[in-house]
Amino acid sequence: MNFSSMEYFVVLAQERNFTRAAERLHITQQSLSSHVAGMEKELGSQLLVRRVPLELTYAGEVLLRYATDFQKTHSDMRREFCDISQKQKGLLRVGAAATRGQMILPETVALFQESYPNIGVELTEASNGELQQKLLKGTIDLAIADFPEALPGVRLAEFYREENALLIEKRLFAKVFVIDAEECERRFRAGDYSVLKKCPFVLGGIEDIDGRIGRDVLKRAGIDDPVITATSHNVGLLLRLCLCGVGACFCPQKIVQSILTPQQADSLWMFRLGEEAAYLIQFGCQAQSYQWSVIERFIACAKAIVC
Repeated sequence: MNFSSMEYFVVLAQERNFTRAAERLHITQQSLSSHVAGMEKELGSQLLVRRVPLELTYAGEVLLRYATDFQKTHSDMRREFCDISQKQKGLLRVGAAATRGQMILPETVALFQESYPNIGVELTEASNGELQQKLLKGTIDLAIADFPEALPGVRLAEFYREENALLIEKRLFAKVFVIDAEECERRFRAGDYSVLKKCPFVLGGIEDIDGRIGRDVLKRAGIDDPVITATSHNVGLLLRLCLCGVGACFCPQKIVQSILTPQQADSLWMFRLGEEAAYLIQFGCQAQSYQWSVIERFIACAKAIVC
């Protein structure tokens, strides 16, 4: 048994399918099957129940635990020796929500690779909750996300403060509201959102930050059954629906500034919601005895771009 065999078994356990695992590992299905059979012979235990999807036996679960630990230790060792030799190479796996990633990552990766041209960057788009789970499982090295609470085994570092705003297309505003934008803003600053009762909305999902904040704002206003004309997990799509006058939306200000042209932004009223709609975006990585310097450099590049 060697590191390759353990890596193959970990991927197979994740995919629960020989074909998908072999494709991911860039080996033949026959080669993968031979590695598993060899491990079963060496350990004297059946590791898999060969059905669709594959199931791990108790022995398979035990091997997965050890193989995952060995894989992590092997990766940490290689990275530390890369730091010692100053010959950095390898793969850095970074995760972020789709729209936030589009805003932050292109320039960050470009700046990062000026210093580390031999480090590949694998980008993953997922929701905040999914990113946290991927980080805990070790399938990404660095997550850029909203961490509402500390996670055991995860080291957090502040990135930037994000604040959601309420956006309403100006023609829709004139159609729905009987007060002007200045009076509306004054009421919002005083915590009075009751004027939103008859306003249509395009909202993110309950598990999305903007969707959660929007629903909290409406609930505090006593609007338990808001007029929702469309929902989406894609903040960029919600913004475009808002521009078309389909409904008002809640969106992080930095994303608005990143996505919209000045002309588009001018067609909207943007109302700040204050501290109740603010949260901290953080970097998260696994807490380890040795921290790969490449991760710290990527964080520094992201801060240079955004902050």
